[in-house]
Formats: sequence, C-alpha cells, structure tokens
Amino acid sequence: MKQPLVSVIMGVFNQWDENILRESVNSILNQTYSKFEFIIWDDGSHPDAARLVQKLTELDPRIIVAGKENNRGLAYSLNECIRLARGKYIARMDADDISKPLRIEKQVLFLEAHPEYGWCGTGAELFDEKGVWGQRPMPEIPQMSDYFRYSPYIHPSVMFRAELFDENTGYLASEETLRCEDYEIFMNLAGRGQQGYNLQENLFYYRETRDSYKKRKVKFRLNEAKIRYRNYKKMGLLFPVGWIYVLRPIAACLIPAKVLELVKRYEGSRAKRMESTDCPKGSGLKEMQFQTAELISAK
Repeated sequence: MKQPLVSVIMGVFNQWDENILRESVNSILNQTYSKFEFIIWDDGSHPDAARLVQKLTELDPRIIVAGKENNRGLAYSLNECIRLARGKYIARMDADDISKPLRIEKQVLFLEAHPEYGWCGTGAELFDEKGVWGQRPMPEIPQMSDYFRYSPYIHPSVMFRAELFDENTGYLASEETLRCEDYEIFMNLAGRGQQGYNLQENLFYYRETRDSYKKRKVKFRLNEAKIRYRNYKKMGLLFPVGWIYVLRPIAACLIPAKVLELVKRYEGSRAKRMESTDCPKGSGLKEMQFQTAELISAK
C-alpha cells in the first residue's frame, strides 16, 4: 500500500482465544479511518498460537505479521514494530481489547490540529466476559503529579507521533520493565519535556477481568518501585511526596488480590454511574457507544 499516515502496532504472545484475538483485530479493521498499516509482532508464541496470528493476514492486506521464535517481552515487540512502521503516527493496540470505530479518526484529527502534543490517549469502558462493568476516565492534560498513583494514560488507547522515537528513545526492554513498560515510556517522555493529552471520550474497551488483579506478582511490583524511583528522580518528583509513591507498589504486595479487585471494581463502577448521570440521553458519546455495541454484536 501507499505510505500510510498511521501505523497500528500490536504485540502478541500466546493468545489462545482466536475469537478474542479476531475481535480485537477486527475493531481496528472496522475503523472509520482507513489509511493505516497494522503491524502485529508475534513474540515467540507456541506454534499452535502462532498459527492463529499468521491466519490474520488473510483478513486484510493492511495486516503485516512479523516476529521471532524467542519470547522477549512486550517492550521488545513494540520496539520492533516501531522499527518497521512507516506512518507519521503510531497507534497502540492490545490483542484482547477493542477500539471503538471512531478512535483512530478522532486521534488523527486531534494530533493534526494540535502539534504541541506528542501523543494522545482516550478514556475507556472496562469489560470482562459478562460485558461492560465500569469505566476509566483519564486526566485531560496530565501534569507531573498525575504520575504518582499510576500511569495517566491507558497504554493501548494511545497514538504517538512517530518522531518521538529514535535510536535513543523507545520502550525500555528489560526484565525490570515487564508489565511496567507503559508507565516507564510515558515518564521517560514527560521527563524530556514532552506532553500528552487524553481525549475526554471513551473510545476504547479495556478488558479487565477478575484474573487481571492476580497478574502483578511481587517481583513485578518491586520492579515498578525501581522504575518509579529512577524516573521520579529524573522528573524532579522525589521530594517532598514522591518517596511515598515509590513505595506504593511494595505496599500493594501486602494487600490481598481480592481486596485490590474490590477497590478497582468500585472505582470503575462509580465512574460509570457518574458518567451516565452527567451524559444526557441522545448525546454523541451515547450514540457512539450504541453503534459500537451493534458492531460487536454483529461479529
């Protein structure tokens, strides 16, 4: 295809559920914006799972499947995708989430009109096997203090300017950044004076099941504390309160996964209730959500 404006990138490792994988991929293929290439990196999946990824090339000529036999982690996969990308913009996607039809179009329009921002994300509706159960609004223009609790961007919803990435800037691919590569890249970019933005619309379905809260093992939380310390120091955030948030993931090790789940579920459900109260019937956001539900049910 001719030079695409957007390169959508996705890393996949042992996604055994073909329905979930295809639903995710189809949500990109069915975007209202069509000038994109879709680069999917198979990160050393089992041969049977890898075959499911290879079959995706049959769906659309815009899909490019690449990869290696050894599993190197998501950060490495995304760096390889970026190396192959030809677009002016690089849009993230995960193999178990769903992008709403207007996502790419609205992000392109925003970044074209606002050169002062290096990337933009969106809000998201949270769903599991039973459907949408909550939502996650994100700060419109995240400030340094927004990096204290957690990343102020929903990583797979973000579209970057490709020019942000060069030989010296990309995802930090190391043992330390496993499950923290998103937090690290955003803090890295912010520390270099770059600014991101979050569209104040839920243009994304983010899969968050009850098992999601069991994935953060102790070693991952310890690594997150190291990443927080190193980046807070670069960003000038260690004092007076940064130290407290450096220790936050370590403190979370002492909290049972069930309790963390209840807290997250409460926050997501509360945000959903507040949005449904604030967003009048017939609004553009509600209409878009209805159209997306139709799209998903039709697959």
